[in-house]
Order: sequence, then structure tokens, then C-alpha cells
Amino acid sequence: MAAPKVAVVGAGVIGLSTALCIVETCPSCSVAVLSDQFSPNTTSDVAAGMLIPHTYPGTPIHLQKQWFKETFSYLFSISNSAEASEAGIHLISGWQIFKNTPKEELPFWSDVVLGFRSMSEAELQKFPQHRFGQAFTTLKCDCPPYLLWLEKRLKAIGVQMYTRKVADLWELHSEYNVVVNCAGIGAHQLVGDESLFPVRGQVLKVHAPWVKNFIRDGDGSTYIYPGIYKVTLGGTREKDSWSLSPDPGTTKDIFDRCCSLEPSLQGAQDIKVKVGLRPSRWCVRLQREVLSQGGAKLMVVHNYGHGAGGFSMHRGTAKEAARLVGECIAALQGSSSRAKL
Repeated sequence: MAAPKVAVVGAGVIGLSTALCIVETCPSCSVAVLSDQFSPNTTSDVAAGMLIPHTYPGTPIHLQKQWFKETFSYLFSISNSAEASEAGIHLISGWQIFKNTPKEELPFWSDVVLGFRSMSEAELQKFPQHRFGQAFTTLKCDCPPYLLWLEKRLKAIGVQMYTRKVADLWELHSEYNVVVNCAGIGAHQLVGDESLFPVRGQVLKVHAPWVKNFIRDGDGSTYIYPGIYKVTLGGTREKDSWSLSPDPGTTKDIFDRCCSLEPSLQGAQDIKVKVGLRPSRWCVRLQREVLSQGGAKLMVVHNYGHGAGGFSMHRGTAKEAARLVGECIAALQGSSSRAKL
């Protein structure tokens, strides 16, 4: 058969990194990215891009650890390269703090990040409301620089980018051999996934260049994540809220909570408010499916539902999605060679 044509639907961090992995593992493919939104207008652009995993109840821990490890290794190598600045990737140290000692003092990812340890009494004095903490060094992707870096890499290797709203995966069956669904929260409508729900996140992006360390409340509700240009202050986790409008009361609440952890933030300037809808479900949907209509078939690979863990897992799940695309192509080539016989 001719060079297999693959469409990736969605241009957030999952879609772009999946497209890159497909080209890397199947160089003979012709790959296109289709999305109604590109950076800076994707959900990924709102994310802080911190590599601190969120746990998926429905995904085996060993798989989550593998995805995180692959993502961490990939970004760590970029952070050690001349492209680190353009890609917006840097190491960052800080603290995860708890009002009470958590049941799990060693999370599954503790030996993937660097220098993971319990905080000392002296360090905890900075946070008088908290009784336990963990100190470690992890990685942060600044968005949109990372998304723009991914787009640039894809264009350089011949991947086409099309601004297009896909209403039904089946509409692509005459143009593409394999379709990869990385539509994020859009998959709710695109494939009618009722188990996918939004978790609304409102964050503030502020200018506070003196803040160098991340601080994260262990429940994940309050966090301070310094980037190269801006500090992300958060946040909210509002299940089943579809509103993309910033709420002024929430903005004040986030700012006050973050100032209680880092009082110097009172001097932060140029406060911008962003809202995104995390595409959440019981587990990441990472699987093959064959759609059929009237005897015609379309190979589909799904890779969505990463919730708050998209950046922490993106490269690992993209590699797995690319492997599944390879299986689809092998099946198509097998059937076309049988047809010739």
C-alpha cells in the first residue's frame, strides 16, 4: 500500500506529542494534525506544565509509573540541551506540604523525580500551618513555548497542520487510513464519551521573578509554580463545570491562599486570569477501535482523558498511542497484501 495517512485530532500537548511519536516510530507515515484550536488557545496553554503526577484510579500503577518515567526522561534530556530555553523546559525544586501526614509518605513517582526526601523541621517552619512535607526537584514545561517548540519540530519533519473542526471521526475515513483521537475534553462530544467530564481549573499568571521554588499543598488545591517568565498561582478543581469565564471571587481566593503560603506574592504584578477544562475520567483512554459503516472500516486510536496529569504523562502515553498506530498500519498492510493474493 502507499504511505499510510494518519490524522491526529487535537493540538494540545497530547495531540502534538502523539503526532511526533508516530513520525518517530513510523517514518513512512504521512501525518497531519487537525484541530479547531492551536496554541495559545488550547487547554494545555492554561496548564502550569509541572511534572507532579495525578493518580488515575482505573489505570494500573506500574503503567502510570512507566508513562511518567518516560516523560521525565524525555524532558530531562531536553532540559540538558541547547533547546531547553526555546522549549521552555527547566528543572525546579520545591516543596509539597501537608496539614497532616499522608497515608502514602512515598508516592509511586518518588524515585523518578530527583532528590525526593522528607522536609526537615527547619524547612517546615516556613509553613506553620503544615505538619509534614516532601522536598524534591522536578521538571516544568512552560506553555505555550513547549507547544510552539513541538509544532516547529513537527513542521520541520513534514507534518501538516490544519485548522479544522472535526465533528465526527467517520468524516475522515475517505482521507486517512488511521485516525488518532487526542481531542481532550472535546471527546465528550466527538465520540460521545459519557465517562469523560470537565474539572474546571482557574489559575493566575503573575510577574513575581523573586519566587524561585514551587510550593504545592498536598491536596492539590493551592499551588505556586514559578516558570521562566511567569509564576502560575492556583487553583480550582470544579468537577462538571463547563464555564470558561473567570470568576473574580475565585481570583481573590486563589491569590489570598497563595499569599498565605508565600507572603512575598503580595508584591506580584501584572496578574492575568486563565481558565481551562481538564479532560478527566476514571482512567486515560488509550486503546484501538475499529469503526465500521456499510462494510467500510476506519482504524481509530484513542489517547485522551488525562485530567490534571497531561504534562506529567504526555510522552509516555504518546509512545503507547504511536505503538497502537503501528499495529493498525501492520493490520492494514496485512489485509492489503492478502487482497493482492
